[in-house]
Order: sequence, then C-alpha cells, then structure tokens
Amino acid sequence: MKDVAARAGVGLKTVSRVVNGEEGVSADTEHRVREAITALGFRRNDSARTLRKGRTASIGLVLEDLADPFYAPLSRAVEEVARAHGALLINGSSAEDPDRERELVLALCARRVDGLIIIPAGDDHRYLTPEIEAGVAISFVDRAPGLIDADVVLSDSFEGAREGTAHLIAHGHRRIGFVGDQPQIQTAAERLRGYRTAMAEAGLPVDGSWVSLGPTNPERVRAETVRLLSGPEPVTALFAGNNRVTVTVVRVLAAQTRGVALVGFDDFELADLLSPPVTVVAQDPAQLGRSAAELLFRRLEGVDDPPRQLALPTRLIARGSGELPPEV
Repeated sequence: MKDVAARAGVGLKTVSRVVNGEEGVSADTEHRVREAITALGFRRNDSARTLRKGRTASIGLVLEDLADPFYAPLSRAVEEVARAHGALLINGSSAEDPDRERELVLALCARRVDGLIIIPAGDDHRYLTPEIEAGVAISFVDRAPGLIDADVVLSDSFEGAREGTAHLIAHGHRRIGFVGDQPQIQTAAERLRGYRTAMAEAGLPVDGSWVSLGPTNPERVRAETVRLLSGPEPVTALFAGNNRVTVTVVRVLAAQTRGVALVGFDDFELADLLSPPVTVVAQDPAQLGRSAAELLFRRLEGVDDPPRQLALPTRLIARGSGELPPEV
C-alpha cells in the first residue's frame, strides 16, 4: 500500500478507501490510485484484513455429496447470496458420515468462517454450541439439526411422499413398493411416513416386504427393485425415495416386459425425455439454498430473533410413468 500511495501521490488512507470501495475519494484521485495498483500488481492482504476486522467474509457449506446433482442448484443459490453480500463460499462433503461432518465443520470454524450452512449427516449437533457462542452463524438446510435449536429450511418431504403415493393409488394401484434411503436420515423417514399415511388413508395395508430402506448405491437398489417386481404377487407400482434411487429403478424397469408405474421423489435431468417420462415429486433445491443463505446472513447482520423453521412445498409433476394402470 505504501508503494501504491507513493506512486499515486496520495496517503495510505486514500489507498485504503479506494481498495475497500469507500466514499470520499475524487474520481481523478481514484483513477491515479487504480493505475498505480495495476502497474504494481497490488493485491489486498485479506489475512491482515481479517485480523483487523475480526471477519473473514467467507461462509462454509457442508453438503452430503458434492457429486449429487440435487445439490448443484442448491450450492449455486447459496453462492449467489454469498456473493451479493461480498462473501466467499467454501464447499465440502460429509459423505453422509456424522464424524466426517463434525471434522469438516470444525475445520471450517478453525479457519474462522463467519457462518455455516449444513446439511446434517448426524443427529447430535451439540458440538456446535461453543462455535455458536463464539459468534459463528449457523443455518441448516434439507434436514433439521439434532439436539440444538437453529434456523432450518426444509422441503415438506412428508406431504410430497403422501401426495405421490396417493397419485399412484388414484390410478388403481394397491400393491405399491417403497424404495428409499437409510432410515436414520430424516428425509427418508419423513418420505416413508408420507407413503404409509397415504396407504392408510386409502384403507390399504402395507406388506413389510414392500418397503426397502438402505444405502442408495445402484447394486442394492437394483437388487431390491428386482425383488419387489418378482414372485407370485409383485408390486404394480413403485415410489422411489430420491433421485439416485429413481435413476436405478428406471434402469431396472427398462428391462421389464410389463408396465410398472413409478413416482420418484426429486426431479432429475432428462426425466421428461424417458419412455415413459418420469412422474416426480419435485423439490426446489435452489430455493432451499437461497432461503438458508438468507437466514444465515440475517444472523450475520445482527438479527437475534428465535430460530426459524421454513417448510417449502413440493410439486407433483405428472408426466406418464405415475399414470400407468396396474397390469397384475
């Protein structure tokens, strides 16, 4: 900064004002300072600025899996809100491992991020209490935190699954299989509850063999889907608990000689171009991310009201696969 000031013929405070976008500098002086900055290749020392101001102008986003297409629009929306507030976004994946989530969250806190948005993998977030007391803002998205109160933004997984299952029932199905994620995951449990509720509301029993929860790797989902479609009384329709499950189920159904109805939770790319096009219960991941980021920056701006929980509605998109009649 001293070199820039000397070259431009101004004081250090003037250089600081130009670099930080502050008022009180004439257009001619700002032009000279920026010319000096360009000529000397000056870059602001953000580490020194952090020590002085106590803020890093950065936030962390801890996702389940950066490779999951569902999280791309969510992450992008968080980034856009962060950018509008002059903050940098740092992403990381927990891989659905509570220990890894905690390790990553605490590593980001050690790097003094101003706030965190977390898609929780675990069910006990009391480890965050010292960080919150130290001034780190926290919001959760997609799933609620465990054993602490904090801002959270959710999709209405229960109502979405209830509506999707009721849609299959309305098209004549009585034996409907459910293939979902691991039962300890809050969204998986809520979607299963929605499925069971729709069946109960229609006066339909649920055979225990029709429900399959577990890891969403293709091998397990493929084997379970084949099992549900086999035997003397196979299911005539399937409800898939998330986009990864749906994609594998679609691959299995492509090899079937009979039509099997399908409703998937989460929309996914090219779902409308398959044959038949896939009926889905669509979330709005971008709005999830945007809302969680806006809650976070409210906290960073000093809002100190009680924690808020926002529940965003889902939307049933009927495209064809969920409207197939039962063949068995």
